[in-house]
Amino acid sequence: MRDIVLGAILLGLICYAFVHPWVGALTWTWISIMNPHSYSWTLNSMPIAAAVAISTLIGVLVTKDKKEFFLTRETAVLVLFMFWVTLTLPFGFNVEYSIVPWKTIIKIDFMILVALIVLHTRQHIIGLAWVLAGSIGFYGFKGGLFTLATGGSYRVWGPDGSFIEGNNEIALALVIVIPLFRFLQMNVKGRLLKHVLTVVMILCAVAALGSQSRGALLAIAAMGAVMWWRSDNKAVLGVLFAVMGVALIGFMPDSWMNRMETIGDYQEDGSAMGRINAWQMAWNLASHNFFGGSFGIYNLDVFSRYAPVPTDVHAAHSIYFQVLGEQGFIGLFIFLTLWGFVWGSAGRMRKQGLKQPQTRWVSDLGSMCQVSLAGYAVGGAFLSLAYFDLPYNILILVVASTRWLDQKQWVVEEAEEAKKLANDGGKKKRRSWFFGKPAR
Repeated sequence: MRDIVLGAILLGLICYAFVHPWVGALTWTWISIMNPHSYSWTLNSMPIAAAVAISTLIGVLVTKDKKEFFLTRETAVLVLFMFWVTLTLPFGFNVEYSIVPWKTIIKIDFMILVALIVLHTRQHIIGLAWVLAGSIGFYGFKGGLFTLATGGSYRVWGPDGSFIEGNNEIALALVIVIPLFRFLQMNVKGRLLKHVLTVVMILCAVAALGSQSRGALLAIAAMGAVMWWRSDNKAVLGVLFAVMGVALIGFMPDSWMNRMETIGDYQEDGSAMGRINAWQMAWNLASHNFFGGSFGIYNLDVFSRYAPVPTDVHAAHSIYFQVLGEQGFIGLFIFLTLWGFVWGSAGRMRKQGLKQPQTRWVSDLGSMCQVSLAGYAVGGAFLSLAYFDLPYNILILVVASTRWLDQKQWVVEEAEEAKKLANDGGKKKRRSWFFGKPAR
C-alpha cells in the first residue's frame, strides 16, 4: 500500500511538472533531500530523480510559465565552480573513480540553476522553504522522539545511501533547517501551527544531540549564537536557550557527555587526530598539485605520499579541506567566494526587507538563512559535505528572494491578486497558511 500511494504521488508530480516546471523543481528538491523513495521496495531501484529532472526540463522548454534566465554574482561563481570541478577531473589521481562523484555534483548544481530559473514568486520561495524544512524535519521529528524514548542511549542516523546517511551528516542537516522552521513560524497564521513548529524545532535539536556528533554540538552553538544576535528580544531568547540547553544536555546519558568532553582533549582521540592527519594531507597535496587530486584521494597510496601518518587513512571530514585537497587552492577560493556572496546577499535581504511591510518576510528569511549558513560553516568544518545539496538550496532561497526584492515583485503580485478578486466578483481571497500570512 505504501508503495502504491508513494508511487501515485510521485507520478502525479512528474506529470504536473510537464505543465508547471516549478513543481518539478520542488519535487526534485524533495527527492534529493529526503529520499522518500528509499522507503519503498519497488521505487527504490527506479530512476525517480532522473524522471523528475526530465519532466522539469521539458516543462521549462514547452510551457508558458514564467522563466527568467538571469545572472547574479552567486550564479556566476556557482557556474565557475562547476567549470573548475570539471577542469580538475582529468588531472585527478584516480580519474575512473572520480567520474561518478563528478556526475553527481554536476547534476545537483545544474538542477540548482534550473530551480533558479523557474522559482520566482513569493509562493515559490516559501514553498521551497517548506520542502527543505519538511524533508529534513521528518527525520528530526522521529529522531527526536527516538532519542527521548531511549534516553539518548543510541545514535540517530539518516537514510541509507544519501548524503545524510551518517550520524554526523544528519545532525548538520538538522542544524541547517532549524532556522528555516523558525522563519516559517514567523510567517504563518494560526497559534496551533506555530506551536507545532516549535515542537518540531525542539525535536530536531534533540535529534541532533542524539546523533552524538561533536561537530553538531559546535554547529548548534554557532547557530544559536547567531539566532540570538538576530533576535529583537535577546534577554528572553537568551534565557530560553539557556534553559533548553541545560535541560537537553542534562537529559543525555553519561556516554554522550564523555564523547563531548573529547572535543577539548582531541590529542587523545584517535578519530580527531585522524581528521587532522587528513587535513594535513589535503594541504600538502594542494601545495604540490595546482589542480588538486580530484575525488579519488582518500586511499593509502595518496596518504603515503602526502600525509604525516601515511597509514592513517581518513576522509577529509571538513568542507574546507575536502575542497582544498580535491580542487586545489583555486577551487577552495571559488568555494569560499560563493558562500561569502550568499552570506552578503542574505544580509542585504535582512536590511532592505524592513523598508516595506510587504517585504518583511524577506528580512526574516535573510536573517534565518544567515543562521543556517553559520551552522553549516561551523559544523561543516568537521564533515565532508562540501557538495551536499541542502546548503545550495539555501543559495536558491537567497538568490530568488533578492531578485524578488530588487524587481519589486510584490507590486506585480498584488496587482495580479486584485485582478483575480475582480474576476471573482469581489469575493475576498483566503490566504493559505502554507504560504504565510499577509504583509504586516
